Amino acid sequence: MGRGKIEIKRIENSSNRQVTYSKRRNGILKKAKEISVLCDARVSVIIFATSGKMHEFSSTSLVDILDQYHKLTGRRLWDAKHENLDNEINRVKKDNDNMQIELRHLKGEDISSLNYRELMILEDGLENGLTSIRDKQNEFMRMMRKKTQGMEEEQEQLNCQLRQLEIASMNRNMGEIGEVFEQTRGNHEYQMPFAFRVQPMQPNLQERF
Repeated sequence: MGRGKIEIKRIENSSNRQVTYSKRRNGILKKAKEISVLCDARVSVIIFATSGKMHEFSSTSLVDILDQYHKLTGRRLWDAKHENLDNEINRVKKDNDNMQIELRHLKGEDISSLNYRELMILEDGLENGLTSIRDKQNEFMRMMRKKTQGMEEEQEQLNCQLRQLEIASMNRNMGEIGEVFEQTRGNHEYQMPFAFRVQPMQPNLQERF
């Protein structure tokens, strides 16, 4: 017995819908490959799932197939949005080319084709650029001088603090030495280590009588 006829309508159950999509997608791609081989046909198939994932098969270059489709049907494959995007791309390319030309002119290259007015405009632009560069250099030098002055002042403050610490350390050491000397002086009486007796150089004359 053959299968019953299936009503063609959206499958409400998401799981069944996904299973059916996978099976029929594979079947369509398989049939596309078969007809391209068996009949030497040019076939291109593009399938987008509801999730946005794309599956495709193309027997030859997709661009070639689209070009042939455009020639045979006369239908434009680019809508207004794509045309505007293409125009924007061309505009950006043109602006980029003009900027490259201006950059070469600023470097002094390819200026033989410029007329007097264009050369004057280029000279004014270069002078304005030099003025801006000099102003920036002067600003940088002022900042460096200010920074150097601040470092010198900080160094002077550090040297002053170091001198104060050295003086305080010397005073403290001298005070400790004085305390030790006073303690030693109070605990011990200084005496002559040897007693000297003075002998007369001449004999006592009174002892003779």
